[in-house]
Order: sequence, then structure tokens, then C-alpha cells
Amino acid sequence: MASTTLVGLSWRSNVSPGLSSSPCSSQCSPRRVSSQINMAISVDKKKFTLQKSEEIFNAAKDLMPGGVNSPVRAFKSVGGQPIVIDSVKGSHMWDIDGNEYIDYVGSWGPAIIGHADDKVLAALAETMTKGTSFGAPCVLENVLAEMVISAVPSIEMVRFVNSGTEACMGVLRLARAFTGRQKVIKFEGCYHGHADPFLVKAGSGVATLGLPDSPGVPKAATIDTLTSPFNDVSTVENLFESNRGEIAAIILEPVVGNSGFIAPKPGFLNALRQITKENGALLIFDEVMTGFRLAYGGAQEYFGITPDLTTLGKIIGGGLPVGAYGGRREIMEMVAPAGPMYQAGTLSGNPLAMAAGIQTLKRLKEPGSYQYLDEVTGELIQGILDAGKRTGHQLCGSYISGMFGFFFTEGPVYSFGDAKKSDLAKFARFYRGMLEEGVYFAPSQFEAGFSSLAHSKEDIKRTVEAAERVFQQL
Repeated sequence: MASTTLVGLSWRSNVSPGLSSSPCSSQCSPRRVSSQINMAISVDKKKFTLQKSEEIFNAAKDLMPGGVNSPVRAFKSVGGQPIVIDSVKGSHMWDIDGNEYIDYVGSWGPAIIGHADDKVLAALAETMTKGTSFGAPCVLENVLAEMVISAVPSIEMVRFVNSGTEACMGVLRLARAFTGRQKVIKFEGCYHGHADPFLVKAGSGVATLGLPDSPGVPKAATIDTLTSPFNDVSTVENLFESNRGEIAAIILEPVVGNSGFIAPKPGFLNALRQITKENGALLIFDEVMTGFRLAYGGAQEYFGITPDLTTLGKIIGGGLPVGAYGGRREIMEMVAPAGPMYQAGTLSGNPLAMAAGIQTLKRLKEPGSYQYLDEVTGELIQGILDAGKRTGHQLCGSYISGMFGFFFTEGPVYSFGDAKKSDLAKFARFYRGMLEEGVYFAPSQFEAGFSSLAHSKEDIKRTVEAAERVFQQL
């Protein structure tokens, strides 16, 4: 049997040496893998190839649905072979074939100070000597909670959980408990995790798969979910008029990151704040992406709008699984054990995620951090847009601080409906071309991109030059 080793873990394929693949006989176990994997990396390889990634991905399809543990990783919307990552550092990543990429995904947002930051790794190593999980209170929870509360304008108390999905589940239940109402307004193309009530016009991976909703979600779970186009105040007003006294909350990504990057129109967030106050409803900002990315205090600091409740994730765990929700003290004191609204989690507030989050926030608080993010991201987007125009392509895009996006359409893009006018086939060709040039963007037109403090001016220059070469070939 062929044997492979990666980061101290051994995995054995069930095929004879020398065979790249073989059909499974009737005696084969369904768990057997039908390809041999040679993990040796040739570091001086110059020709772009995804041979090893293909072998590993083909093997994975026998082990995991679609070969992945999160749908967009399967490259369904861009086609071609998904890449299998071997290591990351700073602004760069390396796949199992030895190809190097400038990374603008950043683990979908958490890597804002760069991958595998030395201080984060050191904090994790020190923390691990004491244990990885206690299932009991630890002092690091207090430290990170104080940092979050002092940074985010809306948060007076916080509850840590393990993912953005979990945070949004908890905050929805809390909003309903506090108001005594059931209905909630979300916006088309905004993604708030994969809990049943939110899988309505949810953009992101759902859009990538071409599914308006998800099979398996009962009608009863979404009957109280009302939807509006993003940036459309009049529809929100009409929903409140036709559902008087029944709407518990509005929840939204203050800057949409799951339909591509879509910023709010001037006055839009202000209008939502006013409407909710007038109607006794809560305003919830889902800042799983924007929290600590647009500014140290998130989108609410950047735009000067304070919601009632906020969800966080990604950055506050420094790359480890994490989520949080928080808000006004009078609302948060409804959460068990302080109050009657139940929510719990075995690994919530675990010391590793807390340690990584603390070090990440410390780095972001250093003077000049957000100025640098704004500078390099602006150069990146302007360079890509200029290169696209020079080569005759319809393109629009924008950015705020370390978050950006561009669409293969003339634009402007103010909603998911506008985003869907993009030339998805051209984006797919562009994506695959950039991959071969050593640049890794999110493998979907409907995902935002992320820069980091580790991205250098040389990274940006190389990316823009690569984009122009690819544009010329489209």
C-alpha cells in the first residue's frame, strides 16, 4: 500500500504502487481511495501543474461530499482543478504541487495580519502547553472580551461561540426573545451562515451552486424571514408597514461580502437605524467579515452607525474557529445563565482561539495598520480596474480598508441583482489565468477579497502586472 505523510500525519491509499488510479471492483470498500498520492514536492518546479492537487482531490471525493468541507472550495463556479494547500506564510501560500501564490483570500478574512504570524504562533505554542480546551472558564476569555467591548461601539457584553453561523443563530434567537416578535428582515445576497432561517436569497456559496435556497430547509423555518434588495430603503419601509408590530429585527452585512463586495449607498445604514428605532425593532450588524477589518471598531465605527447587536468571527480568532455576538447590556443579559434565552457551546471561548485573537487585535491596534491596509488595497483595485479598461473589458470595483471586490460588468453594483449581471464565464477564465500567474483570488465572482498587513508593494505590483497579462488573453 502506498503511504503518504503530511505535517506528522500518515495517510495510506488503498492502491498498488505505480497506479495513478484504478476502477473499484465489487469487493472494494466504499471507504477505499482510488488513487495513489505522491506527496514529494519539487521546490524548483517552474511549470505550473496541479497534478498532485488533482490526485488528492479525486481521492477526497470518495471521502467527503464533493471532495471538500465547504462548497466554494470545489471551484464549481470557475471550473478547473481545485488546489490543495500545503502551507502558508505572510501574504503567500504554497500548494501541494509546489506552486506559490499571492493570497487574497486570507482564509476568507481572518489572516488580516498575515498567515502564520510569528507572535500568534508563539502565543499558541505557549498556550498549548497548558492545554487546548478546558470546557471551563479561562482568563483569556476575559482579556479578549475586554478588547472586543472596548473596540466595538455597540458591544457592552459579548458571548463567544465557535463560528459565524453559530453567532448568527444565537443573535437571531436573542432578538426574538428580547422583542417578543418572530419576523426578521434580511437582504438578498447577504449570507449569515447556513442556519435554516437565513438560507433565503443568501448569495455566496448558495449562488455559486445555482440554488435559490437549500433543499432540506422546511418552510416553517423561513416563513418569518422577509427579504429586501440591499440598498433599497423603500422596500424595507413597505415590509414594516405590512407587518406592523411583528418584525423583531433587521440583520445585514453592513458591507456585503457574500455577493462580491457591495458597499452601502450614502444614507442607507442611517435609514435602517431610524426605521428600526421608530418601529421598536433591533438593528443587527453581521460583522463576521467587516469586524476589525474596515476599522478597528468595524463597519459601525467606519460609518458611524451603532446597531443594537453585532456578530463577529474570523479576525477575533486569529485564524482559529471562533464567533461572537454582543450588544447592549439590557439585551445580552437575556442570554443564559444570566437570563432565559438558552445557548451553549463546549468549545466556546477555548484558550487557543482566545490567544490567537488577542495577538491579532494587538497587532491591528498598532498605529498605521489601517492606513497601510487602505493604501495597498487601493493600489490593488485601481491597478486591476485600470488594466481591465486598457485591455477593453467592462469592469467595476471598489474597496474599503482591507476588503475589496471587482465585477465583470460595467456597473455600478448596488445589490445582488446588479452583481448577477456580471460575465461569470469571463470571470472564470480570468480566475484560472490568475491562478497560473501565481495569484489566488476567491474562486467565485460572488465573494469579496481580502488584503493583509503582510501584503507588500511588490505583491501588489506583481498582481496588477499579472492581471494585465491575463486580461490581454481573455
